[in-house]
Amino acid sequence: MAKGEGSESGSAAGLLPAGIIQAGERPAQVKKEPKKKQQLSVCSKLCYAVGGAPYQVTGCALGFFLQIYLLDVAQVDPFSASIILFVGRAWDAITDPLVGFFISKSSWTRLGRLMPWIIFSTPLAVVAYFLIWFVPDFPQGQSLWYLLFYCLFETLVTCFHVPYSALTMFISTEQSERDSATAYRMTVEVLGTVLGTAIQGQIVGQADTPCLQDRNISAVALEGANRTHSTTSLRETQNAYLLAAGVIATIYIICAVILILGVREQREPYETQQAEPMSFFRGLRLVMSHGPYVKLIAGFLFTSLAFMLVEGNFALFCTYTLGFRNEFQNLLLAIMLSATFTIPIWQWFLTRFGKKTAVYVGISSAVPFLTLVALMERNLIITYVVAVAAGISVAAAFLLPWSMLPDVIDDFHLKQPHSRGTEPIFFSFYVFFTKFASGVSLGISTLSLDFAGYQTRGCTQPRRVKFTLKMLVTMTPIVLILLGLLLFKLYPIDEEKRRQNKKALQALREEASSSGCSDTDSTELASIL
Repeated sequence: MAKGEGSESGSAAGLLPAGIIQAGERPAQVKKEPKKKQQLSVCSKLCYAVGGAPYQVTGCALGFFLQIYLLDVAQVDPFSASIILFVGRAWDAITDPLVGFFISKSSWTRLGRLMPWIIFSTPLAVVAYFLIWFVPDFPQGQSLWYLLFYCLFETLVTCFHVPYSALTMFISTEQSERDSATAYRMTVEVLGTVLGTAIQGQIVGQADTPCLQDRNISAVALEGANRTHSTTSLRETQNAYLLAAGVIATIYIICAVILILGVREQREPYETQQAEPMSFFRGLRLVMSHGPYVKLIAGFLFTSLAFMLVEGNFALFCTYTLGFRNEFQNLLLAIMLSATFTIPIWQWFLTRFGKKTAVYVGISSAVPFLTLVALMERNLIITYVVAVAAGISVAAAFLLPWSMLPDVIDDFHLKQPHSRGTEPIFFSFYVFFTKFASGVSLGISTLSLDFAGYQTRGCTQPRRVKFTLKMLVTMTPIVLILLGLLLFKLYPIDEEKRRQNKKALQALREEASSSGCSDTDSTELASIL
């Protein structure tokens, strides 16, 4: 008659040959080596970080230049441009949870669960991005053309960025290593924005975009101007945008290849022991009911919206309100270079003083500089000083959300230890809320310019347009930043809570590893018997 499991394991030593027992191979006496801390090499961190550049390079070019491109180069009317920008960003926001849903249903493959999405979306995204900057020969369907390829590109780049963002949780199980890799990533992403700004701005800046001196010129006169000497200049500008798109598309491919070849996904030890993953909607319900996550995305929703308003209207603000038509690309470059050099400083700051303190200090530092821009008269030197100082706050806005989100996921795993596959939901819905807010802000700001009397390709704009641009770039972002900082007071995960979560997760992983080792020992014992 068969005995119970306890009896079998208890009598197993008596069934072993004496020589094996004497050799000290009793299962009960096997001592396990203490688990070493998992370290990521600098090469692995760099390969992971490089994968963040494609999203930022293309996003920076679109964020800073698409609005002025549609209005002054493609000559789309302001109302249609607002529809393109709003629908494109809104669709981009919707695709994030959709892609997160499909990723949560994906199975692990030889390449991982996330990497296949990155591989197959890259070539299609590059083609769609290039076609956004192409001016078709049929004027009647231009708006539909830009809307179609803008939405298509945003869908494909989401298939790249959502799995890449979730990859943070699968490159290491150590909080410190993930934070370090995130700092590498943010540095490269800010470098990506520098590249996007420099490539798009400097190439396009070399072309002389024609403008019309008379703000009240009629549509017939505008058409006549296009048929004369300005036609050649406008065509040169269109070609410059295509050249910049080709260079950025090449960078996209190179960075994706480095990411694919240099990073390997790792599964959590306790995740491999669990049964089937929970359904997407049950996971979504659990994620959206997790208090720290809701408070984190609420705070960053307002602060991200503030910086997106500045990003979307900065080129028009410099061109028309400040009168620096030939300097705005250099001002953008100054902001992004300043942000790049201060990312390591913010990484040290959050390690030394904590992430919540870094949020208050870093993001609030933008308020005095935005106030100065609102109050000052036209002065190029002061504008450059403000641009460099603003880059410091931009660096904090880049780094902190992606550094704090893994802490929220760790807290969720402790409270819901039997859930798995929810990481894409966390990242995709965070991006969903920020992108949807961005679409609303761009749509409203472009409509505001239309109501204020924006003149397409005008060398100057009415005073109401200049005032509207100043409000969109200065006072509105200040109000949004202050609201976001108030919401961060409710965020519960401070440094003490992070340390407690780290110890609890380490114990959970060691327990899972012990269980895995026990199963392996039992299998080996059975084969000996």
